[in-house]
Amino acid sequence: MRLATVLAMLCCCKMLNGQQSTPVTGKLMEKGSNAPISNATITLESTFQEFTTNPKGKFERNISQTGEQMLQISALDFISKRFSVYLEGNPIDLGVIYLERDIAHEQTDNLISLTDGDLTDDFESVSSSMGLLQSTRDIFLNRAAFDFGQAFFKVRGYDSRNGTVLINGVPMNKFFDGRPQWNNWGGLNDVVRNQEFTNSSTLNPYTFGGILGNTNINTRPSGMRPGLRLTSSLSNRTYRGRLMATYNSGEKESGLAYSVSASRRWAKEGFVEGTLYDAYSFFGAVEYQFNPQNSVTLTSILARNRRGRSSALTEEVFDLMGGQYNPYWGEQDGKIRNSREREIFEPLFLLNYTLEKKKLNWNIGVAYQTGINSRSRLGYYNAPNPDPTYYRYLPSYHINSSIGADFINANLAKETFLENPQLNWEQLYTANANNGEKAAYLLYDDVAQNTTISGATNFNYRLNDFMKLGFGGNYKATSSENYAEIQDLLGANYHEDKDTFSDTLNDVDGALQKNEGEKFNYHYNLDASQLEGFAQIQLTSNKWDGFASVSYSSFNVQRNGFFKNERYLENSFGTGEKVSFSNLAYKGGFTYFLTGRHWFTANAAMVERPPIIQNLFVNPRENNEIVPELQKEVVSSIDLNYFVRLPSLRGRVSAFYTRFQHTTDINFFFVDSGLGSDFVQEVITGLDRLHKGIEFGFEYEASSSVKVTAAGNVGHYVYASDPSVQINFDTASAEEDLIAPEGNIDLGIATLKDLKLAQGPQTALALGVSYRAPKYWWISGTTNYLTNNYSNLSTITRTSSFLMDPETGEPFPDASDVNVSKLLKQNKLDDIYLLNLVGGKSWLINGKYISFFVSINNVFDTVFRTGGYEQSRNGNYGQLKQDNQSGSPSFAPKYWYSYGRTYFLNLAISF
Repeated sequence: MRLATVLAMLCCCKMLNGQQSTPVTGKLMEKGSNAPISNATITLESTFQEFTTNPKGKFERNISQTGEQMLQISALDFISKRFSVYLEGNPIDLGVIYLERDIAHEQTDNLISLTDGDLTDDFESVSSSMGLLQSTRDIFLNRAAFDFGQAFFKVRGYDSRNGTVLINGVPMNKFFDGRPQWNNWGGLNDVVRNQEFTNSSTLNPYTFGGILGNTNINTRPSGMRPGLRLTSSLSNRTYRGRLMATYNSGEKESGLAYSVSASRRWAKEGFVEGTLYDAYSFFGAVEYQFNPQNSVTLTSILARNRRGRSSALTEEVFDLMGGQYNPYWGEQDGKIRNSREREIFEPLFLLNYTLEKKKLNWNIGVAYQTGINSRSRLGYYNAPNPDPTYYRYLPSYHINSSIGADFINANLAKETFLENPQLNWEQLYTANANNGEKAAYLLYDDVAQNTTISGATNFNYRLNDFMKLGFGGNYKATSSENYAEIQDLLGANYHEDKDTFSDTLNDVDGALQKNEGEKFNYHYNLDASQLEGFAQIQLTSNKWDGFASVSYSSFNVQRNGFFKNERYLENSFGTGEKVSFSNLAYKGGFTYFLTGRHWFTANAAMVERPPIIQNLFVNPRENNEIVPELQKEVVSSIDLNYFVRLPSLRGRVSAFYTRFQHTTDINFFFVDSGLGSDFVQEVITGLDRLHKGIEFGFEYEASSSVKVTAAGNVGHYVYASDPSVQINFDTASAEEDLIAPEGNIDLGIATLKDLKLAQGPQTALALGVSYRAPKYWWISGTTNYLTNNYSNLSTITRTSSFLMDPETGEPFPDASDVNVSKLLKQNKLDDIYLLNLVGGKSWLINGKYISFFVSINNVFDTVFRTGGYEQSRNGNYGQLKQDNQSGSPSFAPKYWYSYGRTYFLNLAISF
């Protein structure tokens, strides 16, 4: 009864407001062709209320707000316009409004080529959220995507798993790392550019979402501009050339509409040496509208991406070879061959039903995706490491020798490395030929073969102008088969599937000798599923808006081993324990309108979520062991915002505070610790992170042709706890060689609190100027400054075990607090100064629209470190101190280096 009374009161609030609505009408047409623009969006900026134009380009809406308001009119591939209107109840006819084609949207193609560079080395610790931001018109987020992104800047320091990407309302984020896999629809820019983005924790009609923001990609052909578009691009970044063709039929009288698109991207070698690029993409969608309210859409996306990867480098190697150097490749028969390639091919099929009425929207979607994600690498067995940058092959190894510096051999090592800096494929074949029939070296793939079935629905109903309700849910189930597969035996006849360090079998019940195309080393399956439901309410009045949303989800995952591993006979084969989590999430927001041009908003969220699968199992390739004392992660976030929308000035300034609690992390490495040496799995639990700061973006329209923008972020991202650390290792070696017979050691806490997070530059500032000429050409330049970027820390060196001498079992005598702090001082990376230029020109010739776009990034050809990580090999004070005495340590931090000056050229013709 109380609930019914409250709802009745809320429904009557609109009547209590007693305000008179103002009818606003108009028509949108394309400048030059006089064609109507359908599906354009008219937004009342002070409330973010939206309505669209009909197929004839007309719109009509009764607006309840009063006084001076700003209307923004935007359409896909057109330059937005803004109007100041005074609402007092009298009808307003804006007449015919002409929009000009926007060739600046070609920047999206440019952005995709930048985000392709997010694939780094095995650690892949640098992940970008820039792709998530490509559809936003927010000034700061636009700068973050197109300028700051070159330095791997992350909005608010968040990883991209904190944003949700959906296609037609169906979530696309992966279970394994929580991130969207942009390569699944890469190269199809024409048909995935129709996107809706909501920033931060604000309300989204399709999902509860994440705190970074949420993007829904709409592939309905009826929403795409009819016609044929042909595109050709040249670049010197990840790919060198691209061809793309797209045809959209538009909506036929029968209610049928369809779209097809295809692209090809390629490079024998990208900006970094030896990084081939080979990608094909195909898209097809057909939509049938039973009537203006009901439609069904079938979408298929097939995108295959194969590329050569590159390595992070120590400063020693960088000084010898430069930032474009890549040790992963070598020449074979006069051709470049990269030992570290990545291939992704996961076809995606979606079926959607949409119901659109004046007060009601209902979407239902199901998706099926299957395919592979593989990475190649060299394996070596009782043979020298083939990596030309292996520490024993470099000058520093001889300089840092425990028996004293050997400068003669150091100089010989330098000369040898400079003469032969690349992988020697011929040498590997020779080594195998001299090893009998058994492989000393082989090339293999780490393969994840995934099959995902998912479904989602969302229902939004507007009770009246004051209240809107939303409900939705989604379900996703993934079966992921993971294994190593021999790709090339490099001239050998077979491979012995054994661990050479412990002389134990990887596949006890299988054949010892494995051949090309066979699975070896490890083989297991991960079955994961998640069910989520959410509900939300939105209230809108003349002076304030508010919303509240709640979500409940359940998550399950289980490992099933197909190999019985001799090192883990008891828990490697068969089904392991099921891991389950139940999670609640809440968020809400409030907006107060000072006037129609100035308003304030506040958003807050508390989200429970499971750890990503990547951090659930200690060593899933070999056993079923789960991270001990697992906890669900808790994310608490709040942001405060001020918006201004004046005729010549618009923008916002925001303050944010976010805390990530109870997170888990797992790392794999060989360590010489204070307790002994071994290849270990480092399990970090109870890790908290704090992100706080201020971001802003403003645009000033100096004239009808000139705009000036200023944007920036001043952040503070630190570890907020001292986490617990445990190392795990197998016990198959001789007992005297083991760190501990139990196979694990609790190292206690790591003193990380208040140290900086490696989340990209924490301070970023940009100033830009753009000029748009009446003759349909434009140019803009942006100068950028980024600083406070830090490399990732080694956790094990911040535990008490670091102080122990492995020879005596006692602390090192000189390991004082001062000496340890000096040795472990966190490394701040270079300050970055960037100048970026973009421009373009368009023509309308005999009904054909031609556009040309060019961008030049990093005009002054600056080389800087974009990120890096400390190596954990030197896990005790004495060894790390000795390694650093020369100033050129053998196990120095490794860094990723920026591209130098790069360009992107794009020519498109639309019919």
